Amino acid sequence: MAIEEKIKELMQMRERARLGGGEKRIASQHQKGKLTARERIDLLLDEGSFEEFDMFVSHRCIDFGLKGQDYLSDGVVTGYGTIDGRLVYVFSQDFTVFGGSLSEMYAQKICKVMDKAMKVGAPVIGINDSGGARIQEGVKSLGGYADIFQRNIMASGVIPQISAIFGPCAGGAVYSPALTDFTIMTKETSYMFVTGPKVVKTVTGEEVTTENLGGASVHTTKSGVAHFAAENEEEGILLIRKILSYLPQNNLEEAPLVPCDDPIDRLEESLNHIVPDNANKPYDVKDVIHAIVDENEFLEVQRYYAPNIITGFARFNGQSVGIVANQPSYLAGVLDINASRKGARFVRFCDAFNIPIVTLVDVPGFLPGTAQEYGGIIIHGAKILFAYGEATVPKVTIILRKAYGGAYDVMSSKHLRGDINYAWPGAEIAVMGPKGAIEVLHAKELSEITDDAEKVKFISEKEEEYRNKFANPYIAAKYGYIDDVIEPRNTRFRVIRALQMLATKKDTNPPKKHSNIPL
Repeated sequence: MAIEEKIKELMQMRERARLGGGEKRIASQHQKGKLTARERIDLLLDEGSFEEFDMFVSHRCIDFGLKGQDYLSDGVVTGYGTIDGRLVYVFSQDFTVFGGSLSEMYAQKICKVMDKAMKVGAPVIGINDSGGARIQEGVKSLGGYADIFQRNIMASGVIPQISAIFGPCAGGAVYSPALTDFTIMTKETSYMFVTGPKVVKTVTGEEVTTENLGGASVHTTKSGVAHFAAENEEEGILLIRKILSYLPQNNLEEAPLVPCDDPIDRLEESLNHIVPDNANKPYDVKDVIHAIVDENEFLEVQRYYAPNIITGFARFNGQSVGIVANQPSYLAGVLDINASRKGARFVRFCDAFNIPIVTLVDVPGFLPGTAQEYGGIIIHGAKILFAYGEATVPKVTIILRKAYGGAYDVMSSKHLRGDINYAWPGAEIAVMGPKGAIEVLHAKELSEITDDAEKVKFISEKEEEYRNKFANPYIAAKYGYIDDVIEPRNTRFRVIRALQMLATKKDTNPPKKHSNIPL
């Protein structure tokens, strides 16, 4: 055969591979409001940068009617390319081939790109759209999942891993996204669950729809499994590109630095008046975040889950940082089980990838009640405490208003190796709020006062005395627990200067195999 014929044959095979399961199934995919595996990659990567691996791979199973049903690429498209000029590896599951079901060879393709990503130190992006394990292949399919899981685990904290769920993701398939750093789902076209509605009904008698069991709204509000819910796949893909812009390529690189035109010394007069005089009145901490970061730009992570704590990425003078902030406008910013888990996971991610952490504190304590205690608030609260104490990246903390009880310790205090700890002039740092403190400190006197008017007067006086002592940051500053009391409008400048000073910080933890974080 002449070389021209061989080249023609190659082109034909490439064309066949690019068709996946065929025109009919591609049309069906589009009718569902979904893109094909290759269309997703084209949108995700810089134009013309995709280099594909294993286009001609096909399955090796001949049982249960699969003999002769060969599709090139075998249901997953893999390779590498660039996003904003930076190398990434990608795999995109192809629902048009056997419903995107995972086979032995399919798993090997995914494992290959993950292995290469680890060797060169580049992020891995997985686009999930699969019916699960390919039943005809039995244990080989299950083994393939486990091979992928093992690589997810080894890559954790070494290279960023991002999962996009753009269709079904059920059974064992859900554990790969769960092991990655960030998960994005699309509203109404994606779902994740370990067991589907039919199994749920058989086992528990519950009747539930696919959307209500494992849709994007469920996992971004109730379970916390997904970090972002996108309106459509295009938005989801833009989100992936946005997330990566804040991240280093791997754990040996520093967080990205980009040119910044936003003045370092920009004063925000609004911050001097943002905290209400009434200590029990809420305000939106996101207004503080937007005011102090570069270009008012903040990428919030897990926006709809545990909204009493805010997590996300921003920049200060072009430097990528992670922000953790209590949210007074939701449950008064109290720490509960979900907020502790959310905050801990984010802090550990930032620490793994050398991203400095800026913490904004306004926390009245941990949420009381039997539901929290029975649910293990002690263990879950210890997670965020552990995460901050373990973190060796630069940590800058600003107490905006309240820092009560154990929650003061937990939120990146000086005692947990906080590098720079500032407070606004109205900050209150105490074991508890005035009312509770007076009930404890003056219990005997209160029990002896029988006249109601006299009791009210006594409580009012003692609360005022307590406030005068603790409704300011100077007691903590006296002991060096606060490095400085700063003017709110000057917060941006002070944070940037602190981060610049900490740029060469080196801190280490004792040699160990790994820590035993409370789980």
